[in-house]
Amino acid sequence: MALVPREFFLTSGRGTSPVSPMNAFDKALMEAGIAHCNLLPVSSIIPPRCRERRWKKLDAGTIAPVVMAKAIGLPGETIGAGLAWAWEEEGRMGLVAEAEGHYDRRGLLMALDARIKEMASARNFKLKEIKRRFEVMKVPQGVFGCVVVALVFVL
Repeated sequence: MALVPREFFLTSGRGTSPVSPMNAFDKALMEAGIAHCNLLPVSSIIPPRCRERRWKKLDAGTIAPVVMAKAIGLPGETIGAGLAWAWEEEGRMGLVAEAEGHYDRRGLLMALDARIKEMASARNFKLKEIKRRFEVMKVPQGVFGCVVVALVFVL
């Protein structure tokens, strides 16, 4: 039985913790509204006829396929995570590109654009409008920081 998502939404969040990077990640997921889900990493293809929707509350324990970008940083570091997504010109499928790490806003957007354009070029695709979602944070002193951006598929 093939599991083909029919919808997807984008979400993002930031978190900090004095305890650990994983606690900062958990808080970022909480802000994104998906910390109560079992996140299943998937690659970067949006199936045909899968429509973008606004954020949707999922039940606790839902197994949610996600394309995720996550960056964790130490005090004083600038971190960024983002996704770019676009449909192939004929609507046969969509692509999602991730970028994460020690990026500022400008560097993150440049990386996202380069990555999704190379993905399309490798497939001989022409893309429709490229959309982006990102989070950038300068991690405060005394804490770990995390930024996440997720494209969440709804089955």
